[in-house]
Amino acid sequence: MAIGATIHTFAVQLADVDRGVYEDLTLRVARHPSETAAFMMTRVLAYCLEYAEGISFSEGVAATDEPAVLVRDLTGRVTSWIEVGSPDASRLHTGSKLADRTVVYTHRDPAKVAATWDGKRIHRAEDIPLRSFDPGFVDAAAAALERRSTLSVSVTEGTVYLELNGTNLSTAIHELRAG
Repeated sequence: MAIGATIHTFAVQLADVDRGVYEDLTLRVARHPSETAAFMMTRVLAYCLEYAEGISFSEGVAATDEPAVLVRDLTGRVTSWIEVGSPDASRLHTGSKLADRTVVYTHRDPAKVAATWDGKRIHRAEDIPLRSFDPGFVDAAAAALERRSTLSVSVTEGTVYLELNGTNLSTAIHELRAG
């Protein structure tokens, strides 16, 4: 019998001063058995840092034709394609053609992630930011995860301040371009 996903619930207070976004959110996140805590934490961070009307999680690692997070407008058209981890070039190419905006968040070494795209065809590659965090930040956040978590995310001048279940962390958001 296959093991099902584990549901994590996050009570989130989001204050993104850089974008003028202030929200209280309740997120139910399904963690697939093959998904690491660091990958799930990066999905949650990407959701918070990209929060906009119409944002949603896909089926995560089980989704084959959608990114980890996406934003749709009221007509159902995908406006933002938000990948997590180390997506291959063909996924970025598809996402960039489909959506107005494509972005990647990674908990891995960004130079190694970007290197896998070298020489590959990616639509509007120069417009795709690859965002990463300080080494150890996502792992420390993942270590503080519980099935029910309280999360406060504040963003000011490109720095993320995170309080997760009483653990305080901060990181700069580093950005490379896919192209």
